[in-house]
Amino acid sequence: MEQKSELKKTQLILSVGLIVNLILSAIKFCGGYFGNSKALIADSIHSLSDSITDIIIMAGVLFWTKPPDAEHPYGHRRLETITTLILGFVLLCASFAIGYDALTDLDKPKNSIPKEIALYAALLSIISKEILYRITNNFGKKIKSPALIANAWHHRLDALSSIPAFFAVAGAILLPEIKYIDIAGALIVSVFIFQASLKILWPGLEEILGKGASQNICNNIIKTAKNIPDVIDAEKLRTRYNGLKIFADLNIIVKGDISVKKGYTIAESVKKQIMKKNPDIEDIIIHVEPDKK
Repeated sequence: MEQKSELKKTQLILSVGLIVNLILSAIKFCGGYFGNSKALIADSIHSLSDSITDIIIMAGVLFWTKPPDAEHPYGHRRLETITTLILGFVLLCASFAIGYDALTDLDKPKNSIPKEIALYAALLSIISKEILYRITNNFGKKIKSPALIANAWHHRLDALSSIPAFFAVAGAILLPEIKYIDIAGALIVSVFIFQASLKILWPGLEEILGKGASQNICNNIIKTAKNIPDVIDAEKLRTRYNGLKIFADLNIIVKGDISVKKGYTIAESVKKQIMKKNPDIEDIIIHVEPDKK
């Protein structure tokens, strides 16, 4: 029931974001086109990329929130990681496209000065996207969804990228004698987007490559296991991420002369305490080994 509620809220947030992105993309493109601003047209492309990622997540969230089944015993969270990587790649491509477009305009003569309509469109974008960022990011953290958090950062970067666009337009209007202020703004936007894409791509790539939990989490798992009565030692801990959830394997050493039932009881106690103290652990398999002494 709770999972369905989270799914509905996620879809609602994404739907609102999609509608706002499409409207802002149109407003900024028209503002840039009729207001003679290359920086604002570049910014409208960034907003349009947000619309594409909203659609990707809306489709993906229907699948990765499904519970584990016979064919996918570890759940479907890896699809969320793949979606996050797609989002990062879309941003990476957008950064190169905007930067290339701006650079190719450097050798072209400056034809016109941006108009005030471009300034108002940029300001509207800054305010709207910052509000969307806060709403999406807060909910993404609440349900621990990396894809939703990544999408929130798309909103934040869109807001931030509109700031240099805003000042580039303002500068070009106030100081028309200085050439290429608007193009410089477009280049700054591309750098912002490039940095965001790397921050989104790297964690997803690390998960695909099988990165384990941090040393602090591992130490906490070992310490918790050793504090359980009848556990002599804990070793050979292995962890891996599936989305933001951790799956782990751990060997515990117990006395060699105890019964199988006793060993099982100890293992269950270890598992229960570890998962209680580490809520990010989805599951941990405890292997019981006899003390060789």
